[in-house]
Amino acid sequence: MLDFVGKRKWYFLFSALVILIGVISLIAFGFKGGIEFTSGSTMTIDFEQTVEQADLRDEMANLGHDDAIIQRTGEGDFLIRTRELEPEVRDPETGEVITPSEQTMIGEALEQRFGPLEVKDVYTVSPIMAREIGRNAAIAVGVAAVGILLYITWAFRRLVKPFRFGVCAIVTLVHDVVVVLGMYALLGAFYDMEITVMFIMGILAIIGYSVNNTIVVFDRIRENMAKRSGRDIEETVNNSIMETLGRSLNTSLTTLFVLLALFLFGGATIHNFVLVLIIGVISGTYSSVCIASQLVIEWETGGLGRLFRRLRPRRVQLREA
Repeated sequence: MLDFVGKRKWYFLFSALVILIGVISLIAFGFKGGIEFTSGSTMTIDFEQTVEQADLRDEMANLGHDDAIIQRTGEGDFLIRTRELEPEVRDPETGEVITPSEQTMIGEALEQRFGPLEVKDVYTVSPIMAREIGRNAAIAVGVAAVGILLYITWAFRRLVKPFRFGVCAIVTLVHDVVVVLGMYALLGAFYDMEITVMFIMGILAIIGYSVNNTIVVFDRIRENMAKRSGRDIEETVNNSIMETLGRSLNTSLTTLFVLLALFLFGGATIHNFVLVLIIGVISGTYSSVCIASQLVIEWETGGLGRLFRRLRPRRVQLREA
């Protein structure tokens, strides 16, 4: 039988290093926000003939959009992101177009330069809407965390200290989210990955997945505590991990196979969502086995209390001469 519990300090050390790298990445690079959080406009354009990305960037600069972000999608189209484009202006009496929209003028100019094209999609987000989306995303994550804490506390209410299981599950959840955020800060710095609404959806999905894996282990701990009330908690937790390990690994591996297939063969629009899930599934599987249950042991045996006492600043007493 593998001794997961005996190596818990190594797990804590490894997680601390990963989180430290993530926090440093967040401070050094920050996030590259998508249009939903920074406002602006995006256009997806399909040219009939071959167009070089550098030539398209030069033409956008000539049109007054030298800060435009241009990316090639998996389908061969170009995704162009600019500041918020001005809408068309119509005469209030006749309804005739006085000034065409910037999107129309850009499309006409690009067609004149590169030949026939098709504007497949135009998406604009105002600064007000961007702030609203960001606030709603933060509220959604907060509500999910509180709901999980209350549910686990209720589900484990027959144990002596059910609140501890809920807090350990939330700490594990935060662990997984920070790992994903740190990875995305690195990916944004080196591979231009942006934080979009699909990213937030992925984070919420990971919260559910991580907690589900953690509850499976916690539930087995609860059953074994009831059956073997006189046994040492470390032995009970280690047995519970071993009994659920096969289920956790099988579920995670089958999920990862599907996600990898979606990432490799799916459209570019779901890459953010799928990549978040891939990172989160790996982190969630690790944390449910190596972090969540180990935190319960540390709390039950007083390890967390001893750690906080060591970190607490000591008062220096001055003796009278």
